[in-house]
Amino acid sequence: MAAALCGGLLLCGGLLLCVSGAIPEPRNARITSVNLHSTLHWDPPRFPKENITYTVQYKSTYMLQDSYESLCAGLRLPRCELSSLSAYGDYELRLRAEAGPERSGWLGLRFRPMENTTIGPPEVRLRSEAGALHADFWGPLAERSQGRWPLKQYYGSWKYRILYWRRGSSDTQLASASQVAQVETQHSSEILAQLEPWTVYCVRVQAVIPELNKTGELSRELCEQTTHNGVTPVWIIVTALVGSMLVVVTAVTVCFFCSFYLYRLTKHVFYPSYVFPQHLKEFLSKPPSAPQPFPPLPQEELLVCDRLTVISQESQSPSEGSGDDEASSTPEHPEDSALAGCDSGVGAASGAA
Repeated sequence: MAAALCGGLLLCGGLLLCVSGAIPEPRNARITSVNLHSTLHWDPPRFPKENITYTVQYKSTYMLQDSYESLCAGLRLPRCELSSLSAYGDYELRLRAEAGPERSGWLGLRFRPMENTTIGPPEVRLRSEAGALHADFWGPLAERSQGRWPLKQYYGSWKYRILYWRRGSSDTQLASASQVAQVETQHSSEILAQLEPWTVYCVRVQAVIPELNKTGELSRELCEQTTHNGVTPVWIIVTALVGSMLVVVTAVTVCFFCSFYLYRLTKHVFYPSYVFPQHLKEFLSKPPSAPQPFPPLPQEELLVCDRLTVISQESQSPSEGSGDDEASSTPEHPEDSALAGCDSGVGAASGAA
């Protein structure tokens, strides 16, 4: 009954306003500000007239202004950009609806850009190296009418808070608060050490402004698997040392024998061990038309003598037996002549020699 009564009263009030010609105030005015990019939004009146427009004015409390200045006028859409206001100011805003000469009442609200804006999530890059996680982060950027600038330049103090935890066996398993570790840094990078090797860790980063007790939105979750912790076991060092020594000794030995073999081969080809006979050197050094260097063979080596016996037919006839003594006594024996010739030849050869 009470709800129905209130609804009836509101409906009657709206009808009376429409009949009397007054315009109701805009409803539900709110400011959305992310990274200093600010916009004023509102809902139209309940019983708006046609061709309704809106006006937004502001004044700075730091300047102790008594009058308002126009920020947006003649708006047909229920929104107004506030990014042209200084990020370091403190402002009082007011809003009204207009339809021709008719005006609604003012709807006011307070706006402090540095405090009211929402700090967006930073960009994060994560890599695994030597058993640790290297996290690099930057941003967010301020969305201003003059351009985009790093948001940390607008605040006196700025830190990054890194949250990291060991991921469970299931990807959907969430880490409890006791399992989440955190570290804060003023730099744009951080090394997460003392982690278990070959384990998947997840990381999220957010901006922190200590002077305003303000925290930004968390970045998206990034997960990486750690590698070995970078400490090399002693047995691997000893094995590598012994192996390298064996390789060096083997290489030196092979090089020595190869060098020795090449030396022997070169010496054998260019400097042989045998000596060429001197007379062969002289013989080969003379042209073919030159006289033979060897001395002629002795004459006795050229004369070959054999004993020859000659028997005549006269000595065989019986009728001429009386002349045997004469034949045997008068002619010289052929073998004696042959022997004499042989002797004379030998003598001549000896004389010639």
